Amino acid sequence: MTDNTSTPEPDDGGLTATEQHTTVRERYSEIATGTRADTDTSCCSDTESCCETTAGLPHELGYTEADLDAVADGANLNLGCGNPTAIASLDAGDTILDLGSGGGFDCFLAAREVGPTGRVIGVDMTPEMVEKARENVAKNDAANVEFRLGEIEHLPVADASVDVILSNCVINLSPEKPQVFREAYRVLKPGGRLAVSDVVRTAELPGDRWEHLQADPTSVASCIGGAVTVSALEAMLTDAGFTDVSIVPKTEDSEFINEWDDERDLSEYFAAARIEAEKPASEPDQKQENTE
Repeated sequence: MTDNTSTPEPDDGGLTATEQHTTVRERYSEIATGTRADTDTSCCSDTESCCETTAGLPHELGYTEADLDAVADGANLNLGCGNPTAIASLDAGDTILDLGSGGGFDCFLAAREVGPTGRVIGVDMTPEMVEKARENVAKNDAANVEFRLGEIEHLPVADASVDVILSNCVINLSPEKPQVFREAYRVLKPGGRLAVSDVVRTAELPGDRWEHLQADPTSVASCIGGAVTVSALEAMLTDAGFTDVSIVPKTEDSEFINEWDDERDLSEYFAAARIEAEKPASEPDQKQENTE
């Protein structure tokens, strides 16, 4: 694999994992508390957070009017790049985990799908986001939803306890993506599934533009600086143990990416993508046999 998918070291001019986490946490703290000055602007440019949308964009990302009406105000912070619940095929009674749950919008949509016998867990590393999401539980009368503070690289979730993992434009923010997928694999039940909406890099930017974006804290904390290629994500998922990996860039549905940068059309280099994978049903049985 030739992609630079690891966290840049300081002597490479990039950010350390600690610096990336701090930058992302601070940015989303401001969004959660309403103290960020640019939260009503376009998505994911060098000066915006991922993925702050304009009015009407949720429909472009795959949400229906019924989805938007189903969740009380305050949960939809317009921070996504797709609708992972639409590709997840959730069943009644499922246990769902949302990586980087934000205000809880996708969690509350998932809760409607899994019903009262199901369970939804949202994990977010920003305390202010978790507090906001917990306040939204009461607003949505969602007794089967809970939110936990934690990093997606170190999930506060038990082994083999989750049926489906969702995530919406968050994994690209992690400086340790292979670790995220290893953790996802750990917490999924045998036969469990991953259904993610995220941003991928589809082409190399000209000149030193890409190196600049990787080293810029604002870009790293948005949808741009941390995006990797489809082949890199496929390798990470396979290395973590996943099978039936499918990553489909939605270039025709990524017109909003045109607004990310005033200097050039970034839809030539980035796209929203649908990412799916499965944990083999037989793997845990093999591990159990080895421990007996």
